[in-house]
Amino acid sequence: MSTIENDPSLGISQRLRIEREARHWSLGELAERSGVSKTMISKIERGEASPTAALLGRLSGAFGLTLSMLLARAEGSGSRLLRAPDQPHWRDPATGYLRRQVSPAGDIPLELIEVLLPAGEDVAFPAASYAFIRQMVWVLDGTLTFIEGEIVHELSAGDCLALGPPADCRFRNRAEGPCRYLVAVLRQG
Repeated sequence: MSTIENDPSLGISQRLRIEREARHWSLGELAERSGVSKTMISKIERGEASPTAALLGRLSGAFGLTLSMLLARAEGSGSRLLRAPDQPHWRDPATGYLRRQVSPAGDIPLELIEVLLPAGEDVAFPAASYAFIRQMVWVLDGTLTFIEGEIVHELSAGDCLALGPPADCRFRNRAEGPCRYLVAVLRQG
C-alpha cells in the first residue's frame, strides 16, 4: 500500500512548500490565512514536525484544496485506476485516525475517502475546510458522533449524512471499538 505517513521524504512537507510558493505567499501569509503559526508551518515544511489531520485540514482549506487533493498531490498519482494496494493512506500522529484515498485523482469532482477512527478519538476540522466542497458521511462499521457547528448527529452503521453549510466539525468515536466510515466529497466550481 502506498503511504504518506509524516515522513518528509514522502512528499507532504515538500507539497506544502510548493503550494505556498506557487501562490507567492510568505510563511506569514499562510499562517494568517490558515490560523496555523509560522513556526509550525516552517517546522512541517522542513520535516521537523508531523502535521495532524486538523492542522492539514486548516492548511488545505487556506489553499482552497480539500485534504484529499493535498494528499493526492503529495502522492503524485494521476491514473484513472487506483488499485487497492496503491491507494494512498495517511495516519494522524495525534489520534491514529487512518485516512485512505479510495478514488483516483483526476478531473472528476468526486472524491471517496475511507476513514478508520480509533475508539475514544476525536478529530476536528475548521469550517474553512468545507468552504468549497459538499460532503456526505456514510458509516460503514461502528458508531460516529458527528458535530456540525452546534448540531450533533449520532450515526450508526448504514447511516448516511449530507453535511450542511460550512461549519466547524468534529468526528468523534465514543465507542469501545473503531468506527469505519466513507466520506464522499464533491468539489464545487
